[in-house]
Amino acid sequence: MLYPVFRPLLFALDPEAAHNLALRSTAILSQLTPLAKLFHAVIAYSDPITVAGLAFPNRVGLAGGMDKNGVAPAAWWAFGFGFVELGTVTPRPQAGNDKPRMWRDVKRRALFNRMGFNNDGADSVAARLAKLRFRPPFPIGVSIGKNRDTPNERAEDDYRIAAEKLAPHADFLTINVSSPNTAGLRALQTADAMGGLVKAVKGVCGAKPLFVKFAPELTGDELKAVLDACLAAGATGIIGTNTLAATSPTDLPCGESGRPLKAIACERVGEIRKLIGSGVPLIGVGGIEDGDSARAMLAAGADLIQIYSALVYKGPFLAAKLARELKRTR
Repeated sequence: MLYPVFRPLLFALDPEAAHNLALRSTAILSQLTPLAKLFHAVIAYSDPITVAGLAFPNRVGLAGGMDKNGVAPAAWWAFGFGFVELGTVTPRPQAGNDKPRMWRDVKRRALFNRMGFNNDGADSVAARLAKLRFRPPFPIGVSIGKNRDTPNERAEDDYRIAAEKLAPHADFLTINVSSPNTAGLRALQTADAMGGLVKAVKGVCGAKPLFVKFAPELTGDELKAVLDACLAAGATGIIGTNTLAATSPTDLPCGESGRPLKAIACERVGEIRKLIGSGVPLIGVGGIEDGDSARAMLAAGADLIQIYSALVYKGPFLAAKLARELKRTR
């Protein structure tokens, strides 16, 4: 649509500045309920499916990391998404890593980021969700994490606190232990640690679906042990995968997403599906940018898919286009 006209203007800005400008625009749309409903009526594509007891208007969701503070749920619905995952949200507000912390790789259709869970904190996000002028009729999930200054030995406390504050306002929660941008976070991806984390959060969110998001590098026996521990502790489903661990243009650890993640994310989702069997909900994310990559992720075993980086290159209406293509070609 109009995005190819605006993209050069956005790409002339620093990537994080462009991200913030786009998010402010969607936040405005989210507050204009009649306009959001009009957008949805014109753009959205219905392909309903029920997963984890939740009714999804279509299979295409927004991945965590785009709308960290829950400022624009209605806008994502207006753009044709079938669900949204907000966050990652930590118990206390934190500024994240030093800037610059986001870079584009246009030639490879990739993004690098080392944001570091910058967010307003669980209290603020919970209050914002509680006061939504219009709560869109699609599942709203919230990804939760620990503060960077919380040692891993006390991680359960952080995840429990975040869940207590946010679960009443979410349709599902996601435990994020797989971002490469918080030092030591991925060390929690062990059977012992995850069993305790899932039990702590499940004790708070009760019957609401609880997903766990893993790194693409986790594989083999380690992956199986962690999956078994999570499901035994009460996790509802799995999200595969987070960003690839990489090195930023400033030679600092970061995450890489977009097209370079496509093959490994699809492979990992296939491996996860074989390990968990057919009955456990599985969300696939990583490198999805068109109908072919979306279909490949579903063929690998995902029930639902999520996108993020491709929005930078293809614009906000990509979700509706993917939903339409998936239904037409299934």
